[in-house]
Amino acid sequence: MRLLNGQPQDLISMADRALQFGDGVFRTMRCTGGAIEFWGRHYTRLQQDCTALGIVCPSEEILLEDLRRLTPVDAALKIIITRGETARGYVVPDQLQPNRIVQATSLPAYPEKLHQEGAKVRVCNTRASWQPALAGVKHLNRLENVLARREWSDPSVFEGLMLDRDGYVIEGVMSNVLVLSDNILSTPKLEQSGVSGVMCEVVFDAALQHGFGVEKRVWTLDEIKKADAIWLTNSLVGLLPVSELCDRHFEPHTAQALLSAALKQLRQKEKFAIVALPDMTKG
Repeated sequence: MRLLNGQPQDLISMADRALQFGDGVFRTMRCTGGAIEFWGRHYTRLQQDCTALGIVCPSEEILLEDLRRLTPVDAALKIIITRGETARGYVVPDQLQPNRIVQATSLPAYPEKLHQEGAKVRVCNTRASWQPALAGVKHLNRLENVLARREWSDPSVFEGLMLDRDGYVIEGVMSNVLVLSDNILSTPKLEQSGVSGVMCEVVFDAALQHGFGVEKRVWTLDEIKKADAIWLTNSLVGLLPVSELCDRHFEPHTAQALLSAALKQLRQKEKFAIVALPDMTKG
């Protein structure tokens, strides 16, 4: 189900700038048991991304009302904010009215075996583009990710790593990357390219609870292949260990259980209920 500006709708104007230029931002969230995981963090990032593009972000109250109308219980939720509708040309008129889209779809079925044994990862030929003004922003123009994902059809490969123009690791096609080395959990700096994901921030908080150091740094491909462990993370897959990258195999690391347990606690603590479920304990 989808809503456009609060109304059931599957169509949007061909004059919308999201269609013309990819002019907008989005966020994907996990809803379980009628509650959105890490809603506060997602909304903060949505505000930041809208600000980066100069788009007026809808209020939290408006978006939550839209999401409640979808009445999701277990679902993948997506919010899209476009700059609005204009005639041709890049110029942005004053007082442009943004469009907001919210949708609910089924959660992807990731097998438990994948989280236990880890994922096989390849390196993509398509490079992450250099653009500091958009670094970290989850904007709608994701063509380089589309091109990168078209590079493989092998079902045994779960994800592809994207490097920047200088060969440094930036992110996965659909995930952020976490690297454990010498008891320090790090993620690549995203000052010139890439998307800042909420779950990466959450895992950092989980790591701090268990005494790991955390940092953002520059990683070469050869360097991360020598790491103690690598994980992929996004809002739907959670924390997924990497079992194979290029010619390197990674055994399950003891940190996986510690981080997963801390994540579970944070999920419960930072859930925001939007659907009132019946109390099954009452007869």
